[in-house]
Amino acid sequence: MMIHGFGFLSLSASLVLPWVLTGLVQGQRITDSLVKDVRQLSTVQEIPLPSRKLISQVSTATTYYVSGNGNDRNRGLSTSSPFRTIQRAADLTNPGDTVLIMDGVYKNASPVGTVLDIKRSGTANAWITYKAYPGDKPKLQNNGWHGIWIHNGASYIDVNGLEIVGNNGNINRAYALSQKYNKLNPLTNGNGITIDGDNNSRSHHISILNNKIHDCGGGGISVMESDYVTVDNNKVFNNAWYSVYGASGISLLNNWNSDNGNSQKYKNFVTRNEVYNNQMLVPWIQNGKYQDGNGIIVDRSRNNTAGSTLNAYQGRTLIADNISYKNGGSGIHTYESDHVDIVNNTTYLNNQTAGIMYGQIMSNYSGDIQVINNILYSAPNKPIDLKNQSTNVTFNYNLYNNNGYSVNAVGPNDIMADPQFINPSIGDFRLKRTSRAVDSGYKSNYILNNLKTDFLGNPRISGSGLDRGAYEMQN
Repeated sequence: MMIHGFGFLSLSASLVLPWVLTGLVQGQRITDSLVKDVRQLSTVQEIPLPSRKLISQVSTATTYYVSGNGNDRNRGLSTSSPFRTIQRAADLTNPGDTVLIMDGVYKNASPVGTVLDIKRSGTANAWITYKAYPGDKPKLQNNGWHGIWIHNGASYIDVNGLEIVGNNGNINRAYALSQKYNKLNPLTNGNGITIDGDNNSRSHHISILNNKIHDCGGGGISVMESDYVTVDNNKVFNNAWYSVYGASGISLLNNWNSDNGNSQKYKNFVTRNEVYNNQMLVPWIQNGKYQDGNGIIVDRSRNNTAGSTLNAYQGRTLIADNISYKNGGSGIHTYESDHVDIVNNTTYLNNQTAGIMYGQIMSNYSGDIQVINNILYSAPNKPIDLKNQSTNVTFNYNLYNNNGYSVNAVGPNDIMADPQFINPSIGDFRLKRTSRAVDSGYKSNYILNNLKTDFLGNPRISGSGLDRGAYEMQN
């Protein structure tokens, strides 16, 4: 299970884009020559996002089929003879295998169990894939600890196109509050997808793609002590409500170095996700406060607190093209973490939890953080952004709404204006053509090589420039 949570001074925050000038002081004016010199802003190795298709598999790979109408006594090798449980197939997988999951509802077998327990690994050239059968919409319904649990060092795993539903719909807040000192109740603390680096058996090279994860008392997607993780194009909502541990929508906690990667190389990608209404409705058991419930958080990757025995994480994390709105905590948050780039995201009306004043994007006790080309929209008289006890943090080319509250961190090319969303009341954050965010973002070869598409998968450049926020106006 995901165990983290922090008070105001222990929340994540601070991100630095490799293509922004190192050491830029907030508010310092960038000279025209430096702004035009793209090469000076492109210090990080240009690494494209990992392919969203399974890496080439060995010729002997097996495809297993699972159906809500199947039987675990079947061979599982065709649509006419599928297994009934995904676990039956998972226990047979070898490198290169694919598990195709057909329509049906799949539940955890025991009250404290997991719907899908992944412990077997693929290889670099032969990943193991779990995905929805083409055209089908399988549902993993969980009231145990995990909908999907990737652990025991399982690596080179692809989870694609599944719906994971937690237990929030079966309990209420009154019951959850009665359990606020109970760490062992999966009904309130269960996660959607957990990548769990426990007992020195840590996972790496995991892709979580195109899934819908919602209504989990704990975290939506919780990644712990892992490396080379891609979380792309998922819809993550209504999570973190009832856990005593302080959960969030998407969380990367205590990132782990599986190799000698350095801060000039992207290893983790959190991209094109829609993350909303993740919020703590039960206080964190550690201090009795309501906190966390962030949309996206990179948490304690310095590994120097809370008893971590890991070395400080050296790889970079890219958080880009996400929409994070109406979460209890920050829309995007870093705490005690370094080497994070937050680029072209749209954050809207986060800080829904009473008393949380972190801003839409927060850098807390962090460093080497870049916050570039984002849209940050806060409620009236609430902080828009926040930089707390962080160093080497750059905010630039962002758009802030004019909500009557001063901006905490301002870059020379930030602007304050109405972003002119199409219809934010129904979650439509596309821009009107008259928005000042259109064609006014920062553009470089670095951005174009790493952000080829926007939230919808449309080309990132369409017009005279690059837009701010998660959407690119298409001509």
